[in-house]
Amino acid sequence: MALEMALRAARVRYGPLEALHGIDLPVPAATLTLLLGRNGAGRTTALRALAGAVPLSSGSVLWRAADVTRLPAHDRARRGLCFVPDRQAVYPSLTVAENLELAAVRHGAALDAYPALEALLARTAGTLSGGEQRMLAVSRALLSPPGTVLLLDEPTQGMSAPVAARTYALLAERAAAGAAVVLAEQHLPPALARPKVLIHELRRGTLTFTAEATERA
Repeated sequence: MALEMALRAARVRYGPLEALHGIDLPVPAATLTLLLGRNGAGRTTALRALAGAVPLSSGSVLWRAADVTRLPAHDRARRGLCFVPDRQAVYPSLTVAENLELAAVRHGAALDAYPALEALLARTAGTLSGGEQRMLAVSRALLSPPGTVLLLDEPTQGMSAPVAARTYALLAERAAAGAAVVLAEQHLPPALARPKVLIHELRRGTLTFTAEATERA
């Protein structure tokens, strides 16, 4: 299994508190990877470290074997990394259409992924419900170019069960098509308890369990 990215002995500190305690985290290419754990386990911090949204206090971030530890988040994005955080993932003062245009996402393609967005194109993103904002935010990851790295923090929060199931199916399709997809979730979604889905369980900033999702379900 070829590696797309990896954290190596990664430590992250927020002031006096250490959120990641020297973890090694592989991100295979063409694979859907889940980071599981309760709030405070370190899964969000691991995503942010991969994205360059937080600096490492020690350790390294590798991307296709190159050390990108000091590469800023915007340069990682230019190289093909798409990070969808759990909060503030849309521009609230812009319309849905303008959010899609900024992400270079075609309206028609976004509507194929989430038809419910069509009626919302003229609305400002800040007036949408939580689930509608997640659809808007996730659509840019789903429609990013092939071979990219997709990092999504709790992508289906606020979505209805059918829309969440469709989102997981679409993300699995992106992984099957070659993208390295990493999701942070509190629990294993039943829709992803399938072969070729890799899970890493974190607890208090350490990696405690790694397996295929079928072994954890």
